[in-house]
Amino acid sequence: MRTIWVKALINLLLELNKMKKQHLLQYLDDTLLEKLFGFCYARTEDSHCAQELCSDIILALVEAAHTDGTLNEPYAFIWRVARNVYADSCARRARRSALFDDGDPEEAFARLADEAADEDGGDAERLAEILRRVAFLTRAYREVMVLYYLDGFSVAEIAARQRIGESAVRQRLFAARKKIRNEVEHRMDKPISLDKLEIVLIGTGDPDWGDPCEDFRRQLSKQVVWLCRRKPMRASEVAQALNVPTVYIEEELELLAAGANGQYGLLRRLDDGRYAINIVLFDRDEAERAFAIYTERLPLVSDTIAAFVEENKAAYLAYPYLNRKVDLNLILWQQVFFMAQAFSEQVERILAERYFADVQEPSRPYSVYGYRFFGKEYGCGWDGTSAENLCGYARVRADNIYISRIRKHFSCGANLARDIRLQLALRAVDGLPLAALSEEEREQAARAIDCGYLCREGDTLYTKVLVGPMRGDLFAITNRLQAGYFDAQAEDAAAALAAFFRKTLPPHLLGEWRLANRVARLPAYDALVEALIDRGLLVPPADGVGAEGCWLTVEPAPAQQAR
Repeated sequence: MRTIWVKALINLLLELNKMKKQHLLQYLDDTLLEKLFGFCYARTEDSHCAQELCSDIILALVEAAHTDGTLNEPYAFIWRVARNVYADSCARRARRSALFDDGDPEEAFARLADEAADEDGGDAERLAEILRRVAFLTRAYREVMVLYYLDGFSVAEIAARQRIGESAVRQRLFAARKKIRNEVEHRMDKPISLDKLEIVLIGTGDPDWGDPCEDFRRQLSKQVVWLCRRKPMRASEVAQALNVPTVYIEEELELLAAGANGQYGLLRRLDDGRYAINIVLFDRDEAERAFAIYTERLPLVSDTIAAFVEENKAAYLAYPYLNRKVDLNLILWQQVFFMAQAFSEQVERILAERYFADVQEPSRPYSVYGYRFFGKEYGCGWDGTSAENLCGYARVRADNIYISRIRKHFSCGANLARDIRLQLALRAVDGLPLAALSEEEREQAARAIDCGYLCREGDTLYTKVLVGPMRGDLFAITNRLQAGYFDAQAEDAAAALAAFFRKTLPPHLLGEWRLANRVARLPAYDALVEALIDRGLLVPPADGVGAEGCWLTVEPAPAQQAR
């Protein structure tokens, strides 16, 4: 076996740490090194693992050479050290395995970098420093350093393995040593410190296809994406900015670029090896300017909606709801989400036809967009769930909007067959006598009254939440708003948004303008609701939970239809 790799490692330690030779090291001749390697190979059955274990033994002997005292039997001492190092390595491997299987990868990297220093001290600490320094190098430099100093390959062998010229290998070795002595050492003096960064990411589409946000929970991931947001960066540039070892940044970049399914990630790798943002992600200033394009025009939009409601009040009240009494306030809470949507969809239609008709849009089942969190997260939306053969109906669908003024009643995964309160609402459309309820149902009825599903008149319960026929066009009246009612405001907003997107979005993300528009319109629903509340057109529930924003549509069973 060649022993040059061991001697090279010792020389590297001497060079980088100014370590003097001690008496014990004189025993490490070629014969003993061969025997030590045989000892290691017999226990690892792998040449690379044997070389690593043998290096650990040599380093332990170097440490011992720095201690005081005399040795009566140096060879016996050497073999005792070898056995102790092997035992320690077995324990260390077990801990490493557990750490990476169960722990945080960021924490794992930091702990492993310090492990040798914590356990062995002395020269092992100096080795830990070397390993940290090597970790800060880019992959090309790091690989030749490991191959030459730790794996013991010659320049010619490295050149053959790497498929590069020998001169390139020598240049990389020279440059790597220089980097270790200069800027890498400077960076190591700085503690790794990541400022807390909060980013709101929103997905749209089918998350089963692959949500890239799964790789976005760690603070390091957020920092890397944020750095690449405006300026494409190489791994070494990101590592320098964050003072994090390049080896870890390279892995992080690859994960963020691949995403959950290897096709759509938060970053994209450019042909020149740099990484760029792959999603629409606004900073605070950009988000606030985008929000303002919508919110500044909502007073005029609310004027239009108020006039529209007055014009169509009779039509709204005439819709064939099944409830005994129909409340215009409940109807408008049911419709307000779609009133805001009518405006934003008109804006989007103008953007598509007039400003981005020549822009290629990506086609994928799932997409992500977002902004840097600055104290406000918009959780507006519409959710629904359905069931069959429930309370005498062939099919039932329950829907609710959720907005800052209204809390969500249920999600799309809710099981209506287990929701006693909604079932009571279905049974009480024509009136439900209290005497017909069991004790358990009475308790649930009280809760249904509290959350706005039921109201009580004497000894009878009636449905308060809106109930309509499933075959009716529930939003036919509101949909008329898209037929030119918002032309002036929508054209003004579209022109401002188009100019903003072309100025703000990186060129490779211009095709994501629809997602940028989704960010811009996030506060529109809340802002429109507040404007309509100020006008007295909407009255919110006192505690955020009521019949407002919740409704049921039903399809009668054949027996009911026959009657």
